[in-house]
Amino acid sequence: MISSTLPAARSVLAVCAHPDDESFGLGAVMSTLVDQGADATVLCFTRGEASTLHVTDDDLAVVRAEELALAADVLGVRRSELLGYADGHLADQPLVELTAHVSRMVEEVGADLIVAFDDGGITGHPDHVQATHAAVTAGWSCGVPVLGWGVLDRVADRLNDEFGAVFVGRESNDLDFRIPVDRTLQSEAIACHVSQSGSSPVLRRRLELTGGFEYLRWLTPVSAS
Repeated sequence: MISSTLPAARSVLAVCAHPDDESFGLGAVMSTLVDQGADATVLCFTRGEASTLHVTDDDLAVVRAEELALAADVLGVRRSELLGYADGHLADQPLVELTAHVSRMVEEVGADLIVAFDDGGITGHPDHVQATHAAVTAGWSCGVPVLGWGVLDRVADRLNDEFGAVFVGRESNDLDFRIPVDRTLQSEAIACHVSQSGSSPVLRRRLELTGGFEYLRWLTPVSAS
């Protein structure tokens, strides 16, 4: 049976590929977990310097690092760590190396829950897929369960039809959680990513189609904990 309540966690680690993933994708989930009493940490593998949504002449890697720090603070994240892997090339990096970063963070913050994108990467972006692979591999290694944030297949289909995107959705019976969310803090966090959020009709449409709920599934067995 699908649950309407997220699992309790003392310390949750969000594993992301790019600055803004923690807000655009995981923002409502993270703020809900924090509201439930969890300490929250974000590990982000790249600085997002390859983004084509340029609204600044400044160094995008620096700008997006600053945006991540602001957004994390809005979401109630106590710690965010931004690594320097090349944006767009995360899939070229050794999985064992990326996994080691996740495992290290799990140990440092005492995480008892990992949150990542669903294993299709949501948008099909290879960086998203590889980040989730690292999260799941670390989850198995550390004995920490991993939750994947997903979208319904009907939402993915609409986005793909309307924008020529390649979102990867799930049928409702493949999902474990359908949680009501308050998007107030997520919206504020999204607004912190000025270099990206101003030119993101896909994001706005995704939020509109999803409404006041987010969907997740276990990527590792709950018994991993």
